Amino acid sequence: MDYIPILVLVVSFVCLLAIGTPVAWSISISSLLTMLVSIPALPAMTTVSQRMATGLDSFALLAIPFFVLSGQLMNKGGIAHRLIAFAKTLVGSLPGGLALINIISAMLMGAIAGSAMASASAMGSILGPEMEKEGYSKEFGVAVNITSATTGLVIPPSNVLIVYSLASGGVSIAALFLAGYIPGLLTGLFLMIVAYFWAKKKGFNVGKRSSMKEVLGTFWKAFPSLMLLVVVMGGIVMGVFTATEASAIAVLYTLVLGFAYKEITWKNLPDILLEASATTAIVMLLIGASMSMSWVMSFENIPQGISDVLLGLSDNPIVILLIINLLLLFVGIFMDMTPAVLIFTPIFLPIVTELGMDPIQFGIVMVLNLCIGLCTPPVGSVLFVGVGIANTTIEKVIKPLLPLFIAMIVALFLITYFPGLSLWLPKVFGV
Repeated sequence: MDYIPILVLVVSFVCLLAIGTPVAWSISISSLLTMLVSIPALPAMTTVSQRMATGLDSFALLAIPFFVLSGQLMNKGGIAHRLIAFAKTLVGSLPGGLALINIISAMLMGAIAGSAMASASAMGSILGPEMEKEGYSKEFGVAVNITSATTGLVIPPSNVLIVYSLASGGVSIAALFLAGYIPGLLTGLFLMIVAYFWAKKKGFNVGKRSSMKEVLGTFWKAFPSLMLLVVVMGGIVMGVFTATEASAIAVLYTLVLGFAYKEITWKNLPDILLEASATTAIVMLLIGASMSMSWVMSFENIPQGISDVLLGLSDNPIVILLIINLLLLFVGIFMDMTPAVLIFTPIFLPIVTELGMDPIQFGIVMVLNLCIGLCTPPVGSVLFVGVGIANTTIEKVIKPLLPLFIAMIVALFLITYFPGLSLWLPKVFGV
């Protein structure tokens, strides 16, 4: 294997990030420099530009701007308040009730909006002050908020799973969506267990038990929002529409719901559209740049070289999967989720499929790994959102974060080594 291209790629990418170059440009420039090792400047620049453009030429990617917009509409449309009220009647009387409410609400919000940032922002703004008022430490509230917000990236609909489908060469989006339910709920359950015992140890206040009438009342108010899950996933699984078409239906549904709740008006709609457009533009630029890097790595035979090295270390699937998990955890610390999925899927997917792992299961494992990275410095976007909303510092949040990290890692390894946790639902529905 020729190590010069991979050396140029890694060194240039790390150096560009170190001097503050935006991630998309760091990826593009390092891809160009790697191509210059093999071919002249003009063909190299033309190739990288073409690959950035053709990387976006996918029907499945149309789902991303629609799901981003539906997430913005959900975030502004009063959905979070209704989900929190419903979760409060379910677990508010348990030790650490407000922390449990945060986790359940984040799972519901993430499942509906598909955005960890939106979930962390909504839950932090609404529940953060309430948790402090009830005697919870601010840092514990932030730790619970940021870790639980990432569950929405596994529980469908999820833009990252759509990106993985593109990077993997066409793994079924419907199957990936179904595969995400049990891992996402399992991760949330582990976070709830940690929050329960932490709150019990610290002696945080316990809320009053809700009556059945209150439970049913809050459920009825949240019911229209929860029905979006049924409409989107039910339509995809039953073959009524594709995931891309489902994203457009989600926008229409959330828009009608926002107006019905009187939380969205014609006056604030342009701001919502502008914010969704800005987010979509960032994501699409990252996807185009990452697709060019993926092609460059394939051209230079980098994935094959890495595959040979890993398989040369051991022929034990348990050991290889452990190494891949550790590498992805490390990648997640320094790279945002979308480019990481696009760049590392072509590298690791051939290795795990050779070991007998289903590509659907690997997609869930990869996303769970990178979810942990969203909660860690230096590029943990969800971490910075949570800390910023609570007006605290990362250093203070680290201690309560550690047991929650351990819970996420335990869930990750269970999902890695027990395929049924990911593959059961896709098999049941035959997708």
